[in-house]
Amino acid sequence: MRAMLLVNPKATTTNQRTRDVLIRALGTTVDLTVEETRYRGHAAHLSREAHGAGFDVVAVLGGDGTVNEAVNGLLDVVEEDAADGDEAARREDSSDDGGPADGVIGGAVNRPALLTIPGGSANVFARALGLPNDPVEAVGAILEALRDDRRRTVGLGQAIWNGRRRYFTFCSGLGYDAEVIRAVEGLRGSGHRATPARYVNTALHHYLSTDRRHAPMSVEGPEVPPADDLFMAIVSNTSPWTYVGSRPVCPTPWASFETGLDLLGLQRLGPVAMCRLMPQIIGVRETLPTGRHLVQLHDEREFTVSARRPVAFQLDGDYLGEVERVTFRSIPKALQVVV
Repeated sequence: MRAMLLVNPKATTTNQRTRDVLIRALGTTVDLTVEETRYRGHAAHLSREAHGAGFDVVAVLGGDGTVNEAVNGLLDVVEEDAADGDEAARREDSSDDGGPADGVIGGAVNRPALLTIPGGSANVFARALGLPNDPVEAVGAILEALRDDRRRTVGLGQAIWNGRRRYFTFCSGLGYDAEVIRAVEGLRGSGHRATPARYVNTALHHYLSTDRRHAPMSVEGPEVPPADDLFMAIVSNTSPWTYVGSRPVCPTPWASFETGLDLLGLQRLGPVAMCRLMPQIIGVRETLPTGRHLVQLHDEREFTVSARRPVAFQLDGDYLGEVERVTFRSIPKALQVVV
């Protein structure tokens, strides 16, 4: 089995010694080629090359951002070539008779499988697949999966905005949560580490300055009742949405890789509403949060979030700027993963 390992040398929770140990362990089981990522988008380029070269597996040692890039490379997303994102997505996701296209939906067997080794601050995708958060323990589980050839096919989400399209593995968000990610990325650019404590402190600090009076967003879709006045929209392809240390945060507990997309929208962002919501979403949950100020969708094929003014936007914890309209689509059976 030929595998290409993409290593993010700036990953939050690994050092060179740990990476060397993990690489040697993987090399005992597969024919391994190792590539280090050097710039933003490099993992997408490398995984696209691995697909074209006929590798069986693309492995990622890094955080959720590196995993997202690799996934988009495997599905051959070249954003600069998508002059019209909506039309490009329609061509990719639909055949002439309106059904699924072999290129994406149901085409997972035609591209390398993905293998993830947690190396970031949250590692939501790897943990959602059931892997330990410790990279050494995760590699132990991965070696067993490789020897037994254990694979799973998962669905992805797709976001289309401003003539661009991009897949996401576990979540997207507009509004307050994306504002927090933007602030943390700014701190990382200044040399600070993206620890769980830093995310919590940044969220609390930013809460005091965000607009909690004028809700800019609305949601609608072909099979979705319209809802207005959203301050924040969480779009999930699985659950949990994120982690605070070892504790999962589950605003959309019914979301899974085998269903469509879920959404939780907040129509209130005041202290009382947030204090009622937080205990309902922290920890392992099986029931939906309750509240008259919540907008909830489950297992949806497509919907669009629009805003009256530009709002912050993130995919898989990667801040992507401000937007005024994003269409979300569920892409079933898009990717094979080694688990």
